[in-house]
Amino acid sequence: MKYLIVKPLIFLAGIGLNIAATAVTVVPPPPEIAATSYLIVDADSGYYLVQKNTDQPVEPASLTKMMTAYVVASQISGGHIAMTDQVTVSERAWRMGGSRMFIEVGKIVSVEDLLKGVIIQSGNDASVALAEHVSGTEEAFADLMNLYAVELGMKDSHFINSSGWPDENHYTTARDLATLARALIRDHPEIYAMHAIREFTYNDIKQPNRNSLLWKDASVDGIKTGHTESAGYCLVASAVRDGIRLISVVMGTDGVQARSSATQALLSYSYRFYETRKLYSSGETITTVKVWKGERDSLDLAIEDELVLTLPRGQYDQLQTVMTVEEQLVAPIEAGQRLGQLELSLAEEVIATRPLVASAAVAKGSLFVQLRDQIKMHWLDQR
Repeated sequence: MKYLIVKPLIFLAGIGLNIAATAVTVVPPPPEIAATSYLIVDADSGYYLVQKNTDQPVEPASLTKMMTAYVVASQISGGHIAMTDQVTVSERAWRMGGSRMFIEVGKIVSVEDLLKGVIIQSGNDASVALAEHVSGTEEAFADLMNLYAVELGMKDSHFINSSGWPDENHYTTARDLATLARALIRDHPEIYAMHAIREFTYNDIKQPNRNSLLWKDASVDGIKTGHTESAGYCLVASAVRDGIRLISVVMGTDGVQARSSATQALLSYSYRFYETRKLYSSGETITTVKVWKGERDSLDLAIEDELVLTLPRGQYDQLQTVMTVEEQLVAPIEAGQRLGQLELSLAEEVIATRPLVASAAVAKGSLFVQLRDQIKMHWLDQR
């Protein structure tokens, strides 16, 4: 048998709710964007604020280099290669067309400079050079890219090369690109920081970062542009305002200005009408419950992972928490044992659930305690 504990949500500032006092905020529809597909996702909560055709297969073009950067960053953090590694440029890398870093065949370039060439200058030549350094061949590197894609949950992506050179078997989706962007920001912040660099000079050739929003919007700090004739003009961007990080993906617009304007419109709309808050930290005590027949008679219940929610502005004051806990918790209890569930509801709709777990172990009490509590429990059952 279980029982319910219903409480208003208490925010980190310690202010209780007045559930009946706040009216529901009206959120207008998002702006119309002339793009094949697009979305806005909160980087912390994973909540999609805006989305259109997010699972439609698209050509990633140079957005592919986000995955190239992620794989290289993972190989660095895993100790397999280093930023200081010296890479000899192959003829294949040197011959790459399209956007280039302008590395020269037979010359030696550091992994760090090649990464900057990929991220800032969108160099196809630098992408191939890094791929060959990591895996021996670009084909083997593409296999590694696909393994990481599976690991990250990019269910609708397949990579053939490291640069985004067009191929009918080289594809992704807006959703998968957002997943990749979140992972790069979360797992490799030091590599992600390179995406904010506005220009990079190599071989006496200075090239600007193709993400023009780095100049137009101070809140934008990455991440990548892409363009081919078949893919159109694409942009994945990330911004931080008031501690809230959003990621925008815009695919298949008709120009450089169009992709930037579309991204700005989506970001402005999302920051205006939505907000994100961390409601509970990982391991935070949610409630304290009675324990029977134990060496102690109370136990804190917590959630294992932090709980972050994105909601329309003004709706946090209407959240209500409901905790469902076993009615009689009897020792022994193991630390981390699931003993109930936390539910957060808005307008009578459950919008988030988390298991409630024991914060610590509770061993059996003495024989006297066990007998005493057995009598009390029997008496309570007879009531």
